Formats: sequence, structure tokens, C-alpha cells
Amino acid sequence: MSDDENPQADEHPVPPAADPEVTGDVPPDRLSVHPASPFFDGEMLKRGIGIRFKGVQRHNVEEYSVSEGWIRVQAGKAMDRKGQPLTLKLSGPVEAWFEDLAEGAPTLRAD
Repeated sequence: MSDDENPQADEHPVPPAADPEVTGDVPPDRLSVHPASPFFDGEMLKRGIGIRFKGVQRHNVEEYSVSEGWIRVQAGKAMDRKGQPLTLKLSGPVEAWFEDLAEGAPTLRAD
């Protein structure tokens, strides 16, 4: 059957693959710094993630979720029985961005 005989051939064209530079500018909704976590992504962490929680930039975030509105931070120097730091879950508005897209880094333009 040729394309002339199949009217559905051009009806739903396959979209081109998404450009990783365009889709890669938004950090994941949830990310953790612990390799044992299912939300760990070393490649994302290499880029550097900036976190603003309740309007204040934080540098001690262990894990975050933008959609659920919380962050986990270390609770002092306390450790659990496996040697992992104890964390506190704080609720509030969370913003995340890639630090390599901060001032001075090349950004994408919409033409």
C-alpha cells in the first residue's frame, strides 16, 4: 500500500525528538543528593541546583519536591544507626533552577 492509498500516513506526523538543550533547562520536580535514593540523578547534580525556600536561597538541602512544596535539611550533626544524617522535612514554597544557567552563563533565547 503506498502513501497515496493510505490517507492516515500524513495525518499524525511523528514529532521530531525533543531538543535536550530546550527541555534540559528545568530541573526535576524532585531530587535527592543521596545515591541510594530513587530520586538521585548525578548528572543533574553536576550542573548545580539552586534552591529557594520561602524566598530564601538555601545551600544545605538534602532533598526537595517542588510540586509537593517541601525540602529536607540535615538536623544538626545527629546520625541514624546506619550513619546517615537525620533530616527534617520543612513545608513551604520551593523554587529550583540550574546554577549553570545563572548570571554569566549562556541562556536560550526565544526568537
